[in-house]
Parts: sequence; C-alpha cells; structure tokens
Amino acid sequence: SHLTKKRVILYNALLNLPKGALPTMRTNTTKAKLAEGKVVYGAIVSRFAPDIVEIFGAIGYDFVMIDCEHGPMDLDQVEHMVRAAESFDITPIARIPNHEDSTILRFLDRGVQGIIVPHINTREDAESIVKAARYYPDGHRGSAGSGRAHDYGMAVDSASWINSQVMVIPMIEETQAVDNLDEILGVPGVDVLHVAAGDLGQSMGNPGREAVRKVMSEVLPRIRAAGKNVGAGGNSPADAAGVAEFIKLGANFITVSSQGLLRLAGIDFRQRVEAAL
Repeated sequence: SHLTKKRVILYNALLNLPKGALPTMRTNTTKAKLAEGKVVYGAIVSRFAPDIVEIFGAIGYDFVMIDCEHGPMDLDQVEHMVRAAESFDITPIARIPNHEDSTILRFLDRGVQGIIVPHINTREDAESIVKAARYYPDGHRGSAGSGRAHDYGMAVDSASWINSQVMVIPMIEETQAVDNLDEILGVPGVDVLHVAAGDLGQSMGNPGREAVRKVMSEVLPRIRAAGKNVGAGGNSPADAAGVAEFIKLGANFITVSSQGLLRLAGIDFRQRVEAAL
C-alpha cells in the first residue's frame, strides 16, 4: 500500500538502507496515529486470550492493553498475546506490575510496543521508566539484539528504531501525581500520561464518581496544554457520553475493559431480542 511504501522509505532513510529494501521492524501504528492528531482506542484484556486480541484488531481498535498489573498472565503468555496483536495489526501495549528496570526489560523483550506503568507519582519515577525503556543514547535498557524484539538479529540498527517506536505511558492515578503534575510533564520521552479513575478515586478517599470526574476534567486539559498526549481510563462502556466529554477536554488515548464491553453487548442483545418479541 501507499502507506507501507512511505514507511519503508522513512525507515530506510533513517537507517541508510538501500533503495527498495524492505525492513521487517514494525511501526507503532498507535504512536503514528497520535502524531497525526487522531484519538486512539484500546481494549483492556486481563487474561490469556489471543483470540480476543485478534477480534479487537479485526474490528478496528488501535491497541490492546495486556493487563499484567491485575491479570494473571506470565511472560510466555504475554509473548503469544503480542503475536496475536501483530497478526491483526493492533498495537500490543502491556500494563506492567511495577516500576522495576528488570520488569520493563522483560516485557519489552517479548515485543510489546509500549508499557503502561502504574502509580507514577514523581518526576524521578517518570525519568526512571523512560530510561529503562530505551537504549543508549536515550536510556539504559539492557541490550539483547538477537531476541524477538529485534527480529532475531535480522534488522539493521534495530535499537534506534525501537527507541523511536516504543511508547512510555506513566499512569497518573494518585493525588500525589496530580500534585506533582507540572514536574512530571517536564520529563522528556514520555509519550502519554494516562489518567485513571479507579485508584485516583481511592487516593482521594473514594468521594464518588462526580468528584473524581471533576479532578480528571481539570487534569486532562492541563496535560494536553503542555503538549503531551493524555489518556483517560476507568471508563464505563455504558457511558459513551462521559468518554466523549473527556475527549472534548483533550483525551486522545482511551481504554475500556473488554469484559465490560462483553457484558454491555450481552445485555444489549437480550434486551433487543425481548423488545422485538
């Protein structure tokens, strides 16, 4: 396709490959869409279910959040989820369980194209995960140039390409992070700041939905005004108007539970059948 040819030309120009050479390294299409000013949508999948990943790719979702903060998947299963995503052209992004360099390394080495990192509350937290996710000169990610993230050593200068494509996504989900937001916004190499309702509300003392939405409605435009992409999480699949409101405030990275969508579709189907009887 025309778009594929443009990507080949861009890649070859970056890496000084000969004209006509076809790189095997993958473009992060979600990152590219954000750069074009588009809103991207992702489904949260918290159990080992490659077919669910494929379905969301088939229906045109932009990315899948492979949830390993709350979900029980091991790294072998994550790698198979990534393969499913690659086969259906949907960006694989993992929500990882902690901030550790070793955790970031092992998930990225499975081939995920982004990491969503929970409970990033300070500038130092954000700087640390950015450095752990990228190779020199942008960071200190451990090098394994013959692994699957590097197309098993078949790609030229793969570290530079991976640095340009990986997405680092800190979660803003505590009042401490909101208090430190200006400092976190100043960290280079952060691709999206993802604001999530659940733990944010808990850190506020569980004051109720409207109070949490009020804080989010203040935080989202602050992030966009600083030139950063901003995510909105903790969305109810039944609350399309609420999600649209967040998008109007600047959110351009939207996550929603695949299980919640299944529940909504199941209820809707039965209600429509019964109404037609």
